[in-house]
Amino acid sequence: MTTDESESRPPVRQPRPAALGAWVALLAAIALLSRPGALGADPYELVAAGDGFKHPVQLTHAGDGSGRTFVVEQEGRVLVMRDGRPAETFLDLRSKVYHGGECGLLSIAFHPKFRENGRCFVNYTSAERGLDSIVSELTVPKGGQKAEPASEREILRLAQPYPNHNGGMQLFGPDGFLYIGFGDGGAGGDPHGHGQNLGSLLGKMLRIDVDTRAPGLAYGIPADNPFVGTPGARPEIWAYGLRNPWRFSFDPATGTLWCADVGQNRFEEIDVIERGKNYGWNVMEGAHCFKPESGCNTQGLTLPAKEYGRKKGVCVTGGHVYRGKAVPDLAGAYIYGDFGSGRIWSLRLSGGWVKEDRELMHSKKPISSFGTDEAGELYVVTYEGRVWQLKKSSE
Repeated sequence: MTTDESESRPPVRQPRPAALGAWVALLAAIALLSRPGALGADPYELVAAGDGFKHPVQLTHAGDGSGRTFVVEQEGRVLVMRDGRPAETFLDLRSKVYHGGECGLLSIAFHPKFRENGRCFVNYTSAERGLDSIVSELTVPKGGQKAEPASEREILRLAQPYPNHNGGMQLFGPDGFLYIGFGDGGAGGDPHGHGQNLGSLLGKMLRIDVDTRAPGLAYGIPADNPFVGTPGARPEIWAYGLRNPWRFSFDPATGTLWCADVGQNRFEEIDVIERGKNYGWNVMEGAHCFKPESGCNTQGLTLPAKEYGRKKGVCVTGGHVYRGKAVPDLAGAYIYGDFGSGRIWSLRLSGGWVKEDRELMHSKKPISSFGTDEAGELYVVTYEGRVWQLKKSSE
């Protein structure tokens, strides 16, 4: 049914001269409030910092005092970003990397003594055999500026049953050990139960010593790993019950390990990872029963520090606790986002409970990663090939 607009529309009144001033004032106020940084507008903005990358998935630094910023491309390259552009190739593994979907070169981690020993570690999907995840070590020749592909030494190979939920993040902790996140092996709902199986490295946070070698392994096992000596359990495991820990980071001030675990159907979650804890997947998704959907046994499970549902996003991207100087009001807040919606939030905890949880902006950008430079300033990596710096909005 339609109506005649001329009949349903109220008569238009001509504004009286006395009201014109009020209209002008109102329009001026609206214009003022729409300015960046004004009341009601986003107090933060993403400032273009880099462009020209192909499917970037990580930004990091070597901690060697060089001031270099490294960008990882999913196809298999690690590039040095200078003046906002790819300046030089630090490493090219494209001939060895299978990329597509959630597979590819997923991260690089620099040894805490990289300045002295030139050692770095990569995590990628092998193009040679199946969908194996490979963690390998490479070195930069003394006096050189690039990693030497011929120096590659494989230290861990993990068969992936499906081409998704690879995890792939790795990072050295303040204790000097390498932490590696692997997803549950993929498909949907963890059909093989890897998340709760301590005999599998899938669905886990691992912790290994790359400076020693245990019998039969290309790495060492820290003596205080929680499942050392447990029958049937892999000693590399630090925590378990994870679905797809795509990005995680350590707070440089406190050493707290923050991890974003990508959800299945309903909830995304942020976890504070601690020794030996079980984060619930696939018994739970977020703080809710997954299998079964009600009445699940939650005994011994650790609930997320924060969760959000599908109205806010569909694929959480873990970030960093901000310790830079450019945005002082965010100091100590965990900054994270969502790949699907482009929203960016800040989170603060107190005594394990959420103290602050606020949306900083709705960027509508495909956020694949967050990263920091040597000064601790925060950058946002977007999958279409760009890098942005998080700053206060300009007036």
